[in-house]
Amino acid sequence: MRVLFTGPASAGHLFPMVPTAQALRSAGHDVLFAMASPMDPILNSGIPVTEIGDGTTIKQLVAEATQQGESLSYLSRRSQDEILDGAAVLFAKLSRATVDGLLDTATAWGADVLVYDSFQPAAPLVAAKLGIPSVVHNFGVASGHAMIARLARNFTEAYETYQVEGPARPIALDVLPASLGGDGDGWRVRYVPYNGGGAVPSDLRHRGERPRIAVTLGTVLTQVDGVNAIVQLAEAAAGVDADFLLAVGGTDLSPLGELPPNVKPLPWVPLAELLRVSDALVHHGGSGTMMTAVVAGVPQLILPQGADHFGNADAAVKSGFALSAGSADVDAKLLGQLLTDPALAAGAQQIQAENAAMPSPADLVANFEQLV
Repeated sequence: MRVLFTGPASAGHLFPMVPTAQALRSAGHDVLFAMASPMDPILNSGIPVTEIGDGTTIKQLVAEATQQGESLSYLSRRSQDEILDGAAVLFAKLSRATVDGLLDTATAWGADVLVYDSFQPAAPLVAAKLGIPSVVHNFGVASGHAMIARLARNFTEAYETYQVEGPARPIALDVLPASLGGDGDGWRVRYVPYNGGGAVPSDLRHRGERPRIAVTLGTVLTQVDGVNAIVQLAEAAAGVDADFLLAVGGTDLSPLGELPPNVKPLPWVPLAELLRVSDALVHHGGSGTMMTAVVAGVPQLILPQGADHFGNADAAVKSGFALSAGSADVDAKLLGQLLTDPALAAGAQQIQAENAAMPSPADLVANFEQLV
């Protein structure tokens, strides 16, 4: 069986698919990723990858859409639906140039199944054109079917060009517990973190003498808004009896000013390994970040900035394993609650158990075989 994966060139969209791809490959099936530039997020996964598109990157389009790097903070004044509608316009524009390459790859490589992220509108078009089965690989609480429909409304010219009536209806694959959302009308497996490669410093092989709060802003937000979302947190951290580990890669930290002694910047560290020795996590609300913390069973403080962050934060707060606040509202009291609230800790353990009780990606292999 040949399974072709595709999605936008963004770690948040690609990383959740890697455990599924690895499971299929380990079972003896052929797996290939087809994606636009840059291909870096997948290159160290062990899965072969081929480039499609015209070289235009998400970063270039975001820079245009936000007027050469204007802060994303304006997104907080829009509803989640409005944000996703705007994202549909952006990703439809980005993906238009990938249709030819994806169609050619699927044909020449002989794909039996097409697995795709919901933000890649070329995929349901190609699946319909070739008449092959397809799976939308959801990455968070939002509905993949709904996003496919949003994008299709912005992809009508492509459907007319390729003489396809509309997107093929895929099977939805949810990688989170039912209590958090997803489509719920297809397959569901546990979330297995894939954070890419990275060295784990020796002092992070074990827990610290004091509580540790990890802080991350994912892989996209820091590129367009730096560390502005945690300026207030860096100041408030001085009043908390805990060590704060800033997992923001090589991002410029100058907006944070002089850091308190208990705030320590880290090099790139795989998030799952960092959370294994942490007591809590503060983050922006990205799906992969939130679900990696779910697997670790640690309480979360979510500071939503845009994209799907607000929907994720709402689901996490409702489930009882997270707090949510605006970046400017973070203070020592809130950070103390993150560490000491027993209800929050119980909620984190409960959602961790729900996720662990679900089937693994390896259990999906039979589903794919039956699909073909």
